Amino acid sequence: MTVAVLTGIAFVLVLGVMVGAARPRRSSGVSDFYVAARAVPPWWNGAAISSEFTSAAACLGAAGLIATRGGPMVWYPVGATAGFVVILALVVAPLRRSGTYTLPDFAEWRLGSAGLRRFTTCFVLVIGLAFMVAQLHAAGVVVRLLTGLPPWLGWAAVAAAALVVAFAGGQGSLTSVQASQFWLKLVAFVGVGVVCWWMGDGRPLTGFEAAYGAGAAGPAGAGDTSLPGVLTVLLACALGTMGLPHVIVRVYTNSDGHGARRSIVATQAMLAVFCVVPPLYGLLGHVHVSGAAPDEIVLLLPSRLAPGTLGDALTGVLAAGAFAAFLATTGGVLVAVGGAVSTCLTRAGVSSFRTAVGLVLLASLVLTAVSTPQSSVALVLVGFSLSAATFCPLLVLGIWWRRLTDAGVAAGFALGGGLTAVLVLGERAGVKTGVLSANPAPVAVPVAFAAMVLISLVTPGRVPRGVGRMMAKMHLPEHLAGPPAYRSSHPSSRSP
Repeated sequence: MTVAVLTGIAFVLVLGVMVGAARPRRSSGVSDFYVAARAVPPWWNGAAISSEFTSAAACLGAAGLIATRGGPMVWYPVGATAGFVVILALVVAPLRRSGTYTLPDFAEWRLGSAGLRRFTTCFVLVIGLAFMVAQLHAAGVVVRLLTGLPPWLGWAAVAAAALVVAFAGGQGSLTSVQASQFWLKLVAFVGVGVVCWWMGDGRPLTGFEAAYGAGAAGPAGAGDTSLPGVLTVLLACALGTMGLPHVIVRVYTNSDGHGARRSIVATQAMLAVFCVVPPLYGLLGHVHVSGAAPDEIVLLLPSRLAPGTLGDALTGVLAAGAFAAFLATTGGVLVAVGGAVSTCLTRAGVSSFRTAVGLVLLASLVLTAVSTPQSSVALVLVGFSLSAATFCPLLVLGIWWRRLTDAGVAAGFALGGGLTAVLVLGERAGVKTGVLSANPAPVAVPVAFAAMVLISLVTPGRVPRGVGRMMAKMHLPEHLAGPPAYRSSHPSSRSP
């Protein structure tokens, strides 16, 4: 099995590096590195978004929770996918027309505050690190479980490949890698799942109604089977998707608002197809794999059904698909967060982008080394919850309400993000206040919205000048709003 697994992992990582480094059009400027020169076709962009969204949590964690906790967990993939409906309805085209590179860029452009941009960057960094640590820990689990090698080899392999791709061409190189690997993941997981279903002789259909282990919910409500618990997770996913830095940056890679909308529609179609993967493996895992941790169930399934050469080969294919997921999400977060950090701390440019990417990757490796492996779903849900309580109100109010002020946004971030952190950390420390302590989104999101509105109303003098022009630029079609003017935070990266 070790040979098959290592072969599959090596194939995916080497293929990713080759695709990323061999782009037909070499990156030559800031916009190439940050937003792929805004020239990505909608369906190609949709495949890239789908690839980085189907992370370790979607490929391994959700299926494991379905296997161990039962039917209510089937809603998790649906809730995450529903977030793109919210993006399509409220955010995508106006945000693309704003002409900014990143979420901190949008905050500074819309509210006119460099201090707010730095504050926003801190939240981008925290959310991004939560996603990256989840991917790196999952890579370690795959390597340790299937080969017996130290987990850090899995972290190092994913980190090195992601770094090479990011340095080669930034968002442009990464788009090529992610879009191609989405189809690789889909074929690998669906193909192996169908073979395992055939070998299982259809028995999951009779075993799915059996009793499931109760167990305690993880951070951010992961695995809570109660109706309130499931609903709070769905709320966090639906509202948090719009603020994920590696997802929302994709809005800027299309040529215009219409193309951005088409990208999100394509993403919804592709994720709808991929949504069959977690329930399929959850059903199979519940019957054929018992006693394993949720993130391990998918990986152990082929060897339980077909011990020997066939099982080893199928496990190698699954390992390849899993590492494709790790690389796509790690690379996406790395480029998005690195771009936000670089334009905040230094002058926007290729060298500062690469420096920031290296620092962000180093921070994620350090956090992975000093932390214990957690459920990938739990870590990802922490990122969703924090995003829902901070960037969701910023984007909704910033796009649709002209009276928003920087003081209001700062207050909303402090209260929404702070409340989320307090409740999640308190729950981990054993302080139980019911379902809301496990998943704070139903409390933190309304608090953040209320704080932004109330503080903005009492600070009307801080409404930025030219807010009418900003609103017109975001809501009028490009041919009516005038020529595009792209804004990072620095004059050196703005187009005339």
